Amino acid sequence: MKIAVPLTENKQIDDHFGHCEYYGVYTVSDSKEITDMQILPSPQGCGCKSNIAMELAGDGVTVMLAGGMGEGAVNVLDNFGIKVIRGCSGDATEVVKMFILGNLTDSGISCMQHEHHNGEGHSCHND
Repeated sequence: MKIAVPLTENKQIDDHFGHCEYYGVYTVSDSKEITDMQILPSPQGCGCKSNIAMELAGDGVTVMLAGGMGEGAVNVLDNFGIKVIRGCSGDATEVVKMFILGNLTDSGISCMQHEHHNGEGHSCHND
């Protein structure tokens, strides 16, 4: 199994999937051990409008552990067969371990409002 996590430069889970600097791609063995972790640079633009879902799926990723994520990104990842668990925070490796042990569930909270400022980026507000 492969699990992807949006990362900050200090390997914490980024609060927003589409704005992360990197993705960590963890390989988990059948015995539920992390056997590898690769860093994938984040493409420019929103997560739902980039090719990141196709790239991750092509690498065998089936789970995305994220902080916040808009419904568009959730739908795109789902269309590529990647299950999304939102509401994650903290050290990425520790969160992956919690998922492997079955201790994480999707918060169900999505970014509901996107505000565009001069065409550069956006910010999300959870209601």
